[in-house]
Amino acid sequence: MSDATIKTDVVIIGAGPVGLFAVFELGLLDMKAHLIDILDKPGGQCAELYPEKPIYDIPGMPEVSGQELTDQLMAQAAPFGPEFHYNRMVTGLEKLGENEWRVTTDENEIFECKVVVIAAGGGSFQPKKPPVPGIEEFEQSDSSNGAGVHYAVRKMDAFRDKDILISGGGDSALDWVLNLQPIAKSMTLVHRRDDFRAAPDSVNKMRALVEEGKVNLHIGQITELTGESDTLNGATLKNKEGELQHIECTSFLPFFGLTMKLGPVAEWGLNLEENLITVDTEKFSTDQDGIYAIGDINTYPGKLKLILSGFHEAALMAHDAFKRVHPDQKLTFQYTTSSTNLQKKLGVK
Repeated sequence: MSDATIKTDVVIIGAGPVGLFAVFELGLLDMKAHLIDILDKPGGQCAELYPEKPIYDIPGMPEVSGQELTDQLMAQAAPFGPEFHYNRMVTGLEKLGENEWRVTTDENEIFECKVVVIAAGGGSFQPKKPPVPGIEEFEQSDSSNGAGVHYAVRKMDAFRDKDILISGGGDSALDWVLNLQPIAKSMTLVHRRDDFRAAPDSVNKMRALVEEGKVNLHIGQITELTGESDTLNGATLKNKEGELQHIECTSFLPFFGLTMKLGPVAEWGLNLEENLITVDTEKFSTDQDGIYAIGDINTYPGKLKLILSGFHEAALMAHDAFKRVHPDQKLTFQYTTSSTNLQKKLGVK
């Protein structure tokens, strides 16, 4: 987190496939981009929800997994040096003068740019909360303080010397058990059954730590959190026999998956139609000058929610954005196959 203002040509909200391809199209036209994403890695839904699931409708790629497509798009964008800001949610969007926007995040970062591209898919990923009464009382917005309830790990060191309770049976839950256990005062994992959806290697490593007494594993569900003055000090576990057990913890990390919500986008004053942003299909601009929307977040007559459609939208967006970022320059259309100028930007020998 930094209080310094970051100045750039373009801020892209969302680092899914369409946002990543937008980096490439913008870069060809000499525009620098920063990307902000609520997830902890690029790829959006492709990387988070179905990294190994085959995709069959990407042109020229008869079959590609979500993670493979993400890796290829990252390699394609690399020559243009995009800068990524993960585990962030954009909370504010404010117009500055005639040709500039200010973007702020929930980490109090400030970006100033001439173009904002919303490529947020179906919205932002939000954590699914466990059905524990009064959990909100212990939720912490300060990522530097590992105490209380957190739905993501932004700074590992915040959890040093904490009594950590993690709930869940997927990759996120087990990854953080393995990563935080060495710095935790104590580590407890709770899952509703003794069967895990995480990678087999992670499951084996977790069970080895249980055997060594370094991780406490309980089969059951957390039904209550306890504490004083919003300070967490314990949780109640209900096991499969229906018995209750108290677990000491100062940090509770429930990993119950993610859900999609439009989030703060709904509050930015953009024209919306059934929670989607309406755009001009000539340039994929919104009703606010300098803000564009591409990919599944937008809507227009004939819209198809396909990754390939988002790629087309990114190209047209970039050509219009050029006029805002470089108003004194003439845009000359070039092909990467024949333009030595473009090939030089791409590092082609």
